[in-house]
Order: sequence, then C-alpha cells, then structure tokens
Amino acid sequence: MPIFAELANAIRVLSIDAVEKANSGHPGMPMGMADVATVLFTKHMVFNAKDPDWPNRDRFILSAGHGSMLLYSLLYLTGYEEATLEQIKNFRMLNSKAAGHPEYGHLPGVETTTGPLGQGIATAVGMALAERMLNARYENAIDHYTYVMASDGDLMEGISHEAASLAGHLQLNKLIVLYDDNGISIDGKTDLSFSDHTIKRFEAYNWHSELVDGHDHLAIDAAITRAKRANKPSLIACKTTIGYGAPHKANTSGAHGSPLGKEETMATRLALKWYHGPFDIPAPILNEWRAAGEKSLEVYDLWQKETAPEIKELLQRPKVDIDKAINDYKQSIRETKPFLATRVLSQRVLEAIASGAPLIGGSADLTGSNNTKIASQEVITAKNYKGNYIHYGVREHAMAAIMNGISLSKAFIPYGGTFLVFLDYLKPAFRLSALMQQGVIYVLTHDSIGLGEDGPTHQPIEHLASLRCIPNVLTFRPMDAVETAECWQLALQNRNTPSVLVLTRQNLPYLSDTRVNHFENACAKGGYVLVEKTDSLVTLIATGSEVSIAVDAANKLKALNISSRVVSMPCVDLFSRQPKEYQDKVFGKGLRVVIEAACEGVWPKYLGDNGIFVGMDSFGASAPASDLYEHFGITAERVVMRVKAKLGKSK
Repeated sequence: MPIFAELANAIRVLSIDAVEKANSGHPGMPMGMADVATVLFTKHMVFNAKDPDWPNRDRFILSAGHGSMLLYSLLYLTGYEEATLEQIKNFRMLNSKAAGHPEYGHLPGVETTTGPLGQGIATAVGMALAERMLNARYENAIDHYTYVMASDGDLMEGISHEAASLAGHLQLNKLIVLYDDNGISIDGKTDLSFSDHTIKRFEAYNWHSELVDGHDHLAIDAAITRAKRANKPSLIACKTTIGYGAPHKANTSGAHGSPLGKEETMATRLALKWYHGPFDIPAPILNEWRAAGEKSLEVYDLWQKETAPEIKELLQRPKVDIDKAINDYKQSIRETKPFLATRVLSQRVLEAIASGAPLIGGSADLTGSNNTKIASQEVITAKNYKGNYIHYGVREHAMAAIMNGISLSKAFIPYGGTFLVFLDYLKPAFRLSALMQQGVIYVLTHDSIGLGEDGPTHQPIEHLASLRCIPNVLTFRPMDAVETAECWQLALQNRNTPSVLVLTRQNLPYLSDTRVNHFENACAKGGYVLVEKTDSLVTLIATGSEVSIAVDAANKLKALNISSRVVSMPCVDLFSRQPKEYQDKVFGKGLRVVIEAACEGVWPKYLGDNGIFVGMDSFGASAPASDLYEHFGITAERVVMRVKAKLGKSK
C-alpha cells in the first residue's frame, strides 16, 4: 500500500506538471499543502465522487484559489468524472474546466468561486451557517462539515476578520479552517507586513485554534479530529513549506506564482523520489486515491435510503410560490393607495410573501432603516438555528459573501440589507454573486439625495451606474407600492441572477392607477408606458422617486399644449433585453428626457444625440430632501424649462 508521502506527492507532481505545461500558475501552495490535503481527503472528508451534489457531503473550499491545481488534482485523483487528466493537461487554457482559479459551475466538486482572497473563507461561513440551519430543521438529513484551506493572504484581507468574528459569535462548530502558514507572500516573507498572532486572534473570535506541523501526517490527523469534536469553529494553523520538495525554490516567493522551470522540476522529482513522467500517476497510488473517493459509500447509501424524497427535493432547489400572494397584495393596495417610502413598502411585501419562499433575511446593522425584518421572523443565534433572520452587524462585505454561501446550499434564498452608498463595501462579494449566477437579493435603501440631511457621504450618486455595468445583475428601482411588489416577484423568480432592490427613504405617491392591467407584472419588461399620449412630442423616462416628477412635468407640459408620455423604467437591465421593436414602441418618436437623481451612467444609450438628462453631475449635500431636489434642479419645473428650450431650438 502506498504511504501517505507518495499520495501527497501525486498532488505535488500533478500541480507542478500542469503549471509547467501551461507556463502559468501557482505551484508552491499545492506543493506545501499536499500533506494536509491528503490527510483530509483520505481520513476525514465524507463525499461521493460519483455524486458531487449530494446534499450531505462535506464541503471543501479552497479559499487560497491561486493554488487551484491542488483542488483539480484532488478531484482527478479521487475520481470525479469530469475532472479528467485531459482537463488538467489543459490547465488555464481556453475552455478548460480547470480554470486559473476555481470557478463554480465549471467543474463538479468546485463548491464556490475563489481567487479574490478572503472570499472563500467568508463564503464558507455562509455554507457552515446553512448547514446548521438545515440541521436544525432536518437533523437526520443534514449533518456535515465545511472545510476551508486558507492562506496568509486570506487572513490579511479584511473580510476574513468580519466573517470569522460572526462565525465565532454564532458558534459554527462544523466549520474547520486549515491555514497554510507558510510565511511567504508575493512580495517575500510575510513579516514584511504581517505580524499578527493568528492563533490568539482566532481565540479572541471564540474559535478553537492550534498550531501543527503541516507535513506531519499523524499530527494533522489528530488536529482535525480534535477540531471535529470542538463546540466552536476551528482554525488549524499548518506550518508548511511553500514549494515543498523544490531544492532551490522551496520557502521562497519564487515558488508562489510562477512555474518551477524545467531544471527545478527535474530536481524536485529527484528530491521527492518520483521517478515517473509528466502526468503519470502509478496505478497503486491512483487506486488508493480512487478508494478514498469511495470510502463514504456506506454513509451515502444509508442517507439515500433513509432521507425522505420531499426533503431531498427541497435541498436541490427551493420552491418559490408567491404569485398569488403578490396579486392579492396588489389588489389590496389598489384600495389603500399607500403614500410610503419604498423601503417600507418592501417590508409589507415581505409580510405578504413570507410563507411562499424559503427566505433568510438580514441586515448589516440597519434592520430598522432597511425594513428587512418582519414580525414573524426569528433571529438566528448560536442557540436557535431554526431562525430565519441574521443580524450581520456592521459587516457589509462579509454579509454579501455569507449570503453567497447560503445560496450555494441551494435550500434557502438569502436577502440582506444596507444603504445603497455602502455597495462599495460589499461589491467584491456581490460581483461573485453575479459571476456564480446566485439569486441573492440585495435590499439597498436610502437610494439618492432623497435621504436628505445625512449628506453626500450617504447619498449615492454613481452607484446605480455601477450596478448597471455589472453583467448578470438585475437592478430594480420601483416607483410605488405596486412596482415594489412586482420587483420582489421578479427577484424571486430569477434564481440564477442576483437582484438589487434600490429603495427610498422618503415617502412616494401611489402612481399605478394609470395602468390598465394591475395583475400583469409590468416591470417584467424593465420599462413600460405609465402615462400614454398618442403622437407625443416628448417622452419622459424616469425611475423610482423621480417618476412622480415626470408625471408632474407631463401635466405642466400639457398646460403648455406640449403632449408627452411618461415611461417608468424600474429595471434598465430587463429593458435592455427586450426586442428593439418593443423599446421603440415604449419610447415613441418624441424627444427623450431621462430624470434620475444619480449620475448619467448608461442613459446616453437610450437618449441618443438629442436627448436630455436631468440628474446629478456632482456629489450631494446635507439638507432636507425637498431642498436638495430644488438645489440640484431635479424638478418638474426644470424639466419643462429644458424641454421648452430644446423644442424651441429644434423648430
């Protein structure tokens, strides 16, 4: 039987060979952590390589995504069918499933997209929390561990502090982080910039923490065993040598992000006593690895036999049944015509749909401002994982990554709130929501200068433009109660796209009375004619709080015998997907005017050479909302003045 060192060396040489063939990659981390990975996968990981999506599998997250060849090597060696040797030979090449950094959805066994440091460990907190929530609901069906392999860089990034703090607070005892403590970063020794006492740091977070020799198989095995028995999350600092086995590049930054080179590769093979050609894994070693891929079959078969079919179905994809609730709610508000902020209306929609979708809500310490919690929701705590609302604390970045992890569990639909201006605090994780096609819902309130006195530090100006530039994102900015309900409905229907609900602090009038069909979701096409005038000279296009300004401007233009139509555009992203014929029908042939209390962003695409934009070209100011709209010229009177000037010049 092959010894552990030979099994670990199989990971090392596959990683070396793939990086060498690609002439690109990071061999040092896989070489250094090969021993840890071998112990984990052969002794502890519960999984079935033939069923990568088994809901009760242990999760393995390579947060140090630059070391992706360690993960691809493990998947190939343990028998994941799509992780072929051919894919590894094409590492980092176009269309290879073995991408430069692990990408979710490309290769079964890759649990989340990693590479931006810190994202993996934070996403894993969400996965571990989802496991605890599912265990509280289905104790006999879900009970597994989440293992993370993290680097110095992961622990330097601020998001790891946010996520680890919350994980300790929630006592996520099924979360185990294996820290590659090799003391090397791209610039050189980590002591150039990093002198944290990591063990004490994690102890302060309420984690079980210890240090082991990352090349001592027995010590690693014992440490993981202790971590599995802990009543809190665990950090195992594995003291390793980056580029282990390379005679000249081991323990140097030269092993981090470049191929070893032909001579060093040959010298490393000799040092490891590996007398086989590139990509050649001897049968005894490969067979032992394949056996590791099947070691959990008894546990797997028992789970399949004893777990109820309805639970299995739920764990594969949450059911969303809200259409009737939305229509009933829309019918009720036709009578009350609420004059409320869309953040408040959003909360009312949540009350109406709460029983129809497996929602897990939350906020970054702004629950009362975001209106993200409803009365029926219970707060998730270390003593109550059956809850469905998370107090994330002032941790926007971690909140977004944790929601990604919860979404990847496939059993819940997470939504979380903060102010729109803090989009930049959470954007790296938000970007991964889009990249991984996760239907996470972001409730971002206080959406413009309309928030008033808090001033320009809190008034988002460029954020709508930023959101609309990110692929695979739906940004919704509803104008009233009906549109808020419809935007929530669309967010819940689009499970492969993150959605952003951009909501106001200030109260807005009810404007949907002019719509013909209240039961049709008019927002589904992104934009529609709210106030129709045949052969109109002007088309007034607006979103959210500015739609009422457009309606007021249309009335003032009518008094001047200038016919106009009003277009509400709650989702530019959906409107851009509509056929040109529909877009032209909505816009008509008149002068196009866009009204939005934000910077111009994507609007020139629709305005053309002759259109008018009424919005912001500077930061905001501190004053009551009504004064700010007047000060920055975002008023019906200003719209009328500019339309008159434009039409006068064109005659």
